[in-house]
This record gives sequence, C-alpha cells and structure tokens, in this order.
Amino acid sequence: MSTRGHGIRNCAALLVVLLTFAWAAPLHAYVGPGAGFAFLSSFLTLISVFVVAFLSLLAWPFRFVYWLIKGRKAYARSKIDKLVIVGLDGMDPDLAERFMAQGKLPNLSKLREEGFFGRLRTTTPSISPVAWSSFMTGANPSKHNIFDFLNRDPRTYLPGLSSARIGNAKRVLSFGGYRIPLSKPEIRGMRKSVPFWKILGDHGIFSTVLRVPITFPPERFKGHLLSGMCAPDLKGSQGTFSFYSSNAERVGKMEAGVGIPVGVVDRQVKTRISGPANTLRNNAAEMHLPLTVTLSPDGETATLDVDGQVLRLRKGELSRWVRLAFRPGLGIKLWCVCRFLVSSIKPDFEMYVSPLNIDPERPALPISHPFYYSVYLAKLLGSYVTLGLANDTWALNEGALSEDAFLELAYAHHSDWEKIFFNALEKTTRGTVVCVFETTDSIQHMFFRYLDEDHPALKSGDGRRRPEIIEDLYRRMDEMIGRVRQKLDDRSMLMVMSDHGFKSFRRGVNLNTWLAQNGYMALLDGNSQTGEWFRGVDWSNTKAYALGLGGIYLNLKGREAQGTVAPGAEAAWLKKEIADKLSALVDGECGRRAINKVSDRDSIYSGPYKENSPDLIVGYSEGYRASWESVKGVAGPAVFADNCKPWSGDHCIDADIVPGVLFCSAKLRCQDPCIWDIAPTALDLFGVPIPAHMDGRSLVTEEPVAMSEGGAPQ
Repeated sequence: MSTRGHGIRNCAALLVVLLTFAWAAPLHAYVGPGAGFAFLSSFLTLISVFVVAFLSLLAWPFRFVYWLIKGRKAYARSKIDKLVIVGLDGMDPDLAERFMAQGKLPNLSKLREEGFFGRLRTTTPSISPVAWSSFMTGANPSKHNIFDFLNRDPRTYLPGLSSARIGNAKRVLSFGGYRIPLSKPEIRGMRKSVPFWKILGDHGIFSTVLRVPITFPPERFKGHLLSGMCAPDLKGSQGTFSFYSSNAERVGKMEAGVGIPVGVVDRQVKTRISGPANTLRNNAAEMHLPLTVTLSPDGETATLDVDGQVLRLRKGELSRWVRLAFRPGLGIKLWCVCRFLVSSIKPDFEMYVSPLNIDPERPALPISHPFYYSVYLAKLLGSYVTLGLANDTWALNEGALSEDAFLELAYAHHSDWEKIFFNALEKTTRGTVVCVFETTDSIQHMFFRYLDEDHPALKSGDGRRRPEIIEDLYRRMDEMIGRVRQKLDDRSMLMVMSDHGFKSFRRGVNLNTWLAQNGYMALLDGNSQTGEWFRGVDWSNTKAYALGLGGIYLNLKGREAQGTVAPGAEAAWLKKEIADKLSALVDGECGRRAINKVSDRDSIYSGPYKENSPDLIVGYSEGYRASWESVKGVAGPAVFADNCKPWSGDHCIDADIVPGVLFCSAKLRCQDPCIWDIAPTALDLFGVPIPAHMDGRSLVTEEPVAMSEGGAPQ
C-alpha cells in the first residue's frame, strides 16, 4: 500500500475506533482458558487505545513524511511492488493435477502454464500449525518450537495447547464476592523465531496478514494482522458448540461440544446459552443467558428470544451473526457473536448454536494488530468469524450438523474471509498480502470418504456417495484465484500454496495401546486400559507414552516428573528399539504396514527448541493415522480400529506422502521446493537480506522476475 494510502486508511480507522468506544457499553473484559476476567487490564487497554489513537492523529502528518521518504528507500531494491500469497490449507497435488487434466481448474492451469507449479515439501510432522509456522519463519520446527497442536507438561504428563499460554493474573483484590485482578493475566505466544512480515516491516515493507495459523496472540510489526488457527472462542476453547435436543439419547452421546437436553411445553422451549466461567466471582460459576424458543403450529418456523433480541428462523435456516453480551458484574459486558440453526421441530426439537466467537467489534481478547483492525473490518464489512478453527468439524462428526448445513456454514465463513481478503488486496498497492483459507482443509477432512469406495465411514450414514463435494471445492477455489489475478498487474507476484496434501484416513492406530501391550507403558492395579490423559498409568514403571497426532515421549529421568529412562545410551537404545518395532507394525486385518517410518528427533532436528519435541515422530502409511483415543492419551483394547467418523481424510502421516502445492505467476528456480523456502523468497523479492537462521532459500531467479499477465478467470 502506498504511504499516502496507509495514512488516510489509518486515520479513518482510528476515527472509527474512537466513535466505537465512545458509545460502547461497559468495558471489555479479558478471558482465556483459566484466566477469567481482568477488569483493570481491560480498562488500561481501552485507555491505551484512546491515547494511541489521539497521538497517532496528531502525529500523522509527520509520520506521513517519514514513511514517504523511508518507503521510497524500502522499495528501491525490490523486484516487485506487491506479493500476494493465497494459502489454500490442505490443497492436494494429486487432486489438483487430476482436476487440471480434466479441464476443471482453468485459472490454476493458467498459472502452471505461464509461471510455475510443483509439489511443496512439508514439515515433519505434516501438521498444520507446524507447517504454517515453518512457512512464516523460514525455519524447521526445532527453530520455531511448534511440533503439534498439543504438547505436554513433563511435570504432570497433561496436555496443553502448543501455540499459546493464557494464565491467571498474579495479583488479585478480594472484595465482597468478587476477585478483581490488579495485574494483567499472562497471554504468551509459544511460537518462536521471526515471521518474514516482521522482517519486511523492519525494512519499511508493509504487510497485511489474514488468518495465518499460529498468529494468536498477534505480534507487533509494520502492518495489519487478523489472527487465524488457534485463536480461541469466548470460552477459551478451540471451539465449543452447543446442541439442544428434546431427545435425551441424542445429547447423551456427545463426545465433543455441549449437549443440552430440553423439553417442549406448549410449543415453547425454555433453556439457556452457556458462556465462560465468571472468575470475577469467588465461585467462578459459568455465566448463562436465558433463551426461549417458540415453535410455530405447523412445525416450520421457530422464534428465538435471547438477550433482548427476537430472531425468527425457518427450519434448517442458518441465522445471521447474533451479538450477545454476558455480564460478569462491576458494569462489565463481555461480547460475542454466534449463529443459530434449528434443524428439527417435529417429532424432536433440535438446534445447533455455533461456538461463541469473540466479537470483532468489541474484542475481549487481542485478535488483531493493531487492536482496532478487527473493529475496522467489522464496521466496514459486517461481523465475521474470529475463531481460529472456524469450521465446526466436530458438530458434523457428532451429528449436530448435517452435511449440507456444515457446507453452508463453511462457505459462509469462506465468504466472510473473501470479503476481508479482497478489501486488503484492493487497498494494498505495495507490499505483501497473505491470506490462508481453511475451507479446503476442513471440507476435505469431512468428505474425503466420498473419494474412497472402501472407506469404513461409508458403511454408516445414508449411503449416498457425493464425490462432487471435493470437486466443487477445488472449482470454487480456482474461481477465486481467477478473481485474484484480475486484481494484479505486471509488478505483482501471486503465489498459491498449501501446507500439505490429503489422503484417506481409514484406520486408527492406538500407539498407547501398542506401548502397553509391548511393555513400554505400565498400568495401575492390573488394568488393561486407561482413561483420558493417561488416567490409570503407572508412571513409576512406564518407559514411553504417546500424545498428540504423531509423537512418542520417553519417560526420561530428570525431565519427566517420574522418569524411569536414563538419558544418554539407555534413551538412545530405547528410541531405536521402539522405532524398529513400530516400523514393522502390520495391520492384521489387511496385512498392510501401518507406519512408513519413525523419525528420531535427534536425527532430523538441531535447533534450539529440539528438546521440546517428541522424542520420536511417527510417519503413518497412507490410510492410517493416530486413533482418536491415542491422541488423548488413552490405551484402549485394540491397536487398530476402523475410522467410521465423517472426519475421513487426513494428512498427519508420513510427510513424504502428503506434500502441498505451489503455484506461482512467475517462473521460479526450483529444485524440490520446501514450505520454509517461502519466507526467504518473500524477503528476496523485496531486496531484504535473508537471515542466517532461516533454513530455506530463495526460489526466485537472479534476474528481474518476469511476470505473467493477470488474465481473466475462465
């Protein structure tokens, strides 16, 4: 974006924020997993926003002159004016090639013909937060500290989210029934190393970064950022939906989400919406909002009355975003947005309520940089989804959403993201625009079974095969890329990429069961199984345990609380023994090897955070993945089990089997490109030196980049 454009836009956005907070009802609160509310820190945050906004307005003419001069110098060595990176999470090269060969992806085909197309090597393990962290930092996982969605606390063996830590305020004033925080709660990102847009910003290059995973909490840099994957909902979770049903059996079977039994009396359902825990109160009880649903006599419509709002919905109709406020006390309101869908009225009443998204107009947590950026977008474009894992895959797994309802919701989210992305694309004349769309990932997770005639999940359900869902997904993304190309000129470069590919997930492998059966994990009191998160494990006699989607940890002395394995030769011998045995593991039902290879972290990592990695990383064969139980630290009755859930495709397997894609509008110098090559390439394009800590290398040629024509979508 030009300096003048930045100034005008920032000025307008700051005025919007000043007006917003001038009429906003009581102060925003701060909530996170276990953190509760920080009245004082929220108050100081808002005061800071006012002060910064006012000072920015006063200083704007001077800043304009400064950035005008610095901007000219910043772009003096650039090969291009603008770099646009579109991340299509999980786009698979095999499927892309198939659909291009069939003439179904004309815009991506044109990119391939005029510029570049190749397979993009991904990280080990091939898990989204790991891969996207390497994308932004140009480094392998042992340099950015993200190895899975989950990591474990060696003191307790319990899991935590790998991307961020949110903790309680250390100083609290007790007053009556209240606990008032006097200091800020901890909110700390766990990803290390430096994103390339921060380095670009230090050299005067502006970036807009949208929905890139592992960008919560947002970091300061010269640009705008909206957080992506791992940004929480208002309850501090990674997405907790609610499902209301008059059929008690339906809600009783819920593994995820919150199942709420209700009754229908005189065509009315009286219930409530569960909010976050109110840790301003001594008892930290969960807050609620009353909800009344009145059903029409013909069973076709429902009228919802919640938080002073009346909403009339047809059966099966997805509502607009509805803004709700929870009131913990002391004049505070905590805002969220959610959507409703009444899926059935007769014979049973059933209703889905989406996770309570942090309201982008009144954010209770920092979800953007600057703080006002989410407010600006909401005022300009309307409310939108802010949850990191936005598409509610578990609601479809649990039957709280139908396939069609899931698709409608997923594409509604995608539409929100497109509006935000194209707004940034239009307003950024120079610099970088990066946007990651999770649509491709979540839809493939849930519908890959329709591309696999032998998938166990096809044995249940209505028996329909709908392979057109995946094809339609790829066509939609191709059409969007065509519209992107229309917005670009010959001084712009477009990259379209994915962090990994996809394969069918037919069978689950329970590593904890295998470890127990082979004498590496001991159980208490002669038990043959454990509960979730290792409940029932005898740590004093355990040598190894598995947690997450592909990691095995040794119970190491001096590291784990009850370690039994000596570091050094004993640990090295044990890792080799487990790796050799697992590499030969055969699924007795079909005679196939379940695991391609097992990697010792000491042989693949050398960075400063290697010690936080699992000791062994399991690379599953095609068709296999860690079982649902194994991910949660359960040792069940069997090592192998069919995967009968709608979540039927996955990528958490051997990284060599699931490379991503890389399209580019320019010719690239490529020999086996890797996902951590993108960051140094971005720096090189703008003439910025590549730091020595980056593992990647630039993919551009030494000569000025030859751009292909934008071309209209076909």
